[in-house]
Amino acid sequence: MYATPIPSILPSMSAQLIGAHMPTSGGLGNSIRNGKAIGCTAIQVFTSSPQQWRSKPVSDEMAADFKAACAETEISKVVSHDSYLINLCAPDPDKRIQSIEGMKGEIERCSKYGIRYVVSHMGSHVGQGVEIGLDEVAESTRQVLEETPDDVTVCMETTAGQGTALMSKFEELAAIIDKLQGHSRLAICLDTCHIFVAGYDIRTEETFLQTFEQFEKVLGFDRLKVVHCNDSKKGLGSKVDRHDNLGKGEIGMETFRLLVNDSRFDQIPILLETPTENEGHEKDIATLWGLRSV
Repeated sequence: MYATPIPSILPSMSAQLIGAHMPTSGGLGNSIRNGKAIGCTAIQVFTSSPQQWRSKPVSDEMAADFKAACAETEISKVVSHDSYLINLCAPDPDKRIQSIEGMKGEIERCSKYGIRYVVSHMGSHVGQGVEIGLDEVAESTRQVLEETPDDVTVCMETTAGQGTALMSKFEELAAIIDKLQGHSRLAICLDTCHIFVAGYDIRTEETFLQTFEQFEKVLGFDRLKVVHCNDSKKGLGSKVDRHDNLGKGEIGMETFRLLVNDSRFDQIPILLETPTENEGHEKDIATLWGLRSV
């Protein structure tokens, strides 16, 4: 926590790691090469279909091509996003076990590729209540971390709070970290759209700094490993998760200028998940690079 109010955006180096979630057609190696072609210095991928439980095993050839692509492009910051089906606090015990096994599989694939971070929505309590949901997420996560390679870190994603989704409040993320005694393989992925519709105003320099002062107090920047950089089709506090292209939504361009010029984010991957129509990612990446002051 800062001892005094922050008078202005923190000076120093601007963002160095800007990129997007890239399609994986033709393999993850192609994702890296295609990302480099549109200006990425960091990339997010799916290691398997986010809408299916079944996944293709990672062959030595697949892993080798991915690593070769990273070396060719000099892109070393790659993160994965796990399946949308995973719910670590599902009320149905069979579904919870399936979710645990699904996340374990994701981490094992990441380890094979050499991907250090996997982003996860973690869970929705589906009527059980927040406290029970958080307890179940913590216990499921404990099992996942105990039974997977220790070279991959789980980045719990901030959510919009839509329906019964957990993790829309910084305090809920902190609760999981506390329940797991500050586990070193637990980190945070912050989504600009999600925190905005969850009620955190980041539209002006004043509110941006206030929000991230709160983030520092509750979670600490040492836990922040990934940023999802998205504008929002819906308004502040709406709890509706609808991404928009930068400057086209309710958040506005000032937020993204502040983001890429705040030295606290200079080595954190800032990754777009904005609409891709009309070369959306390529345009948004160019926008982010253009907003940097140094």
